[in-house]
Amino acid sequence: MEMATIEEAALELTDSERALLADRLIESLSPVSPSLRAAWIAEADERMQAFQDGKITAVDGPAAVVELRDAVIAHSGQPHFFQTQ
Repeated sequence: MEMATIEEAALELTDSERALLADRLIESLSPVSPSLRAAWIAEADERMQAFQDGKITAVDGPAAVVELRDAVIAHSGQPHFFQTQ
């Protein structure tokens, strides 16, 4: 099957189906052990429960990236992957 045909079919999937497909493809490139996957699932479940219980608050994704970038730059200088245009 040609790559273009696969891509065309994949783009017709729903958002959730494409996300699941992407996850499976990434997993095939860098497999994760079942114990590590279980640990990450448990961590995500704990964080979601803490959020729902009001113990932690959500952080806007783009704002979190800016905060992380600023912290990295402040700590080690501006790395090549954070250069601004």
